[in-house]
Amino acid sequence: MNKIGFDNEKYLEMQSAKILERVKMFGNKLYLEFGGKLFDDYHASRVLPGFAPDSKIRMLSQLKDKAEILIAINSQDIVKNKYRSDLGITYDVDVIRLIDIFRSKGFYVGSVVLTRFSDQPAAISFQKRLEMLGVKVYHHYSIDGYPTEVEKIVSEEGYGKNDYIITTRPLVVVTAPGPGSGKMATCLSQLYHEYKNGVRAGYAKYETFPIWNLPLNHPVNVAYEAATADLNDVNMIDPFHLEAYGETTVNYNRDVEIFPVLSAMLTKIMEKSPYRSPTDMGVNMAGKCIVDDEVVKEASRQEIIRRYYHAINDQRVGRVNKETVAKIEILMQKMHITIADRAVVKYALDKEAQTNTPSCAMQLPDGRIITGKTGSLLGACASVLVNALKVLGDVDDSIDLISSTVIEPIQKLKLEHMGSVNPRLHTDEILLCLAVSAVTNPMAKHALEQLGKIRGAQLHSTVVLSHVDEAIYRKLGVDVTNEPIRQTARVYISN
Repeated sequence: MNKIGFDNEKYLEMQSAKILERVKMFGNKLYLEFGGKLFDDYHASRVLPGFAPDSKIRMLSQLKDKAEILIAINSQDIVKNKYRSDLGITYDVDVIRLIDIFRSKGFYVGSVVLTRFSDQPAAISFQKRLEMLGVKVYHHYSIDGYPTEVEKIVSEEGYGKNDYIITTRPLVVVTAPGPGSGKMATCLSQLYHEYKNGVRAGYAKYETFPIWNLPLNHPVNVAYEAATADLNDVNMIDPFHLEAYGETTVNYNRDVEIFPVLSAMLTKIMEKSPYRSPTDMGVNMAGKCIVDDEVVKEASRQEIIRRYYHAINDQRVGRVNKETVAKIEILMQKMHITIADRAVVKYALDKEAQTNTPSCAMQLPDGRIITGKTGSLLGACASVLVNALKVLGDVDDSIDLISSTVIEPIQKLKLEHMGSVNPRLHTDEILLCLAVSAVTNPMAKHALEQLGKIRGAQLHSTVVLSHVDEAIYRKLGVDVTNEPIRQTARVYISN
């Protein structure tokens, strides 16, 4: 474990150079549609070991004097309270989070555009909130016939109705809290207005996945299909690139399907489209920075299994349908992998069978596997964490790092005063207990010092994790899966 398959420093250098090259191609004004996650691309870091979750923002930091940020959010997503499951926040809250992070890193956030705006009260309320934060807000509207009626779209009745977003820097990075936010339409609308104003701007697209210069069925690209199974994305050979250059490259169905329309729009706006294929539009250099293909392949196979577990849990609560799960099962069959290939699954299930109680297994970054079970004081997630810290610190298993005299008053507080029906401590509570115990107990202090060593570990639970446990493990950098089984018959699970 912990083998490196991706050269992150090479990527930072090559990617920033490629973007600058594309800016110059269009006379120093480029709208760059930025797909995926900018700050916390944990999918990329999992399937490309060595890729840092913040690589994209570090790369852009090299260009920040030339760049400004434009964030798009679909007004309908504000109304529907669309949710980022990886962060546990809604899209509108994520926009504010993005603004804060961009500003803290020295980026200029030019504005936010509310796409598909139709005076929705929730969108207007969000606009007021942004304006109170000093953020300029613009409106883009739905266009009848979008995206096929090119003549209408590229006209005063189409893009012409949208607000012209004032930008001041050569590189405009158009990003969003998630898919379906209208990034591409925002870029094209801006091109329309720029050309009306005599500015010869350009458009390009940055998507990490699928990686265009890897084979269609490379596990990295298949893992992307698994990650987007609910969106019905399908990787495919780019037929336009193959015809134009005789070169086989990979793209995904939405970009290939929309390319003829996009090309027609660019031709109408710019007189001639600068691109002959969807692959031409991209600037992604990640495929050129893989240094150990076997490491990357194995990491991607593990990601597919994790995506399967996430999908069956999402199906249990109604977030995805059975077709999404079936699609990932087919991808697993294509890759010749099963859940047995995720080592912690068997250990967790075996522990539960031995103890007849919900259990967890954690595989440490060095490959060792630790188990934990539900007891009278600790839940399984907290138990396995304590056991892992003991192993990492070479602390004898018989030593109690936290006295029961510390834990029991907390349990009493939870039950008698905090309205909890679960007396067992969660991972956040056990970490606090450990931190308090470390003041007087040298072994507890030593164990707590091992916490950073579990980053990159793998964990599997035989029951659904609480929101608290899942969030804590996410912060600790542990990749978590679980069986879609509730520990209790109750529908509402409190902390």
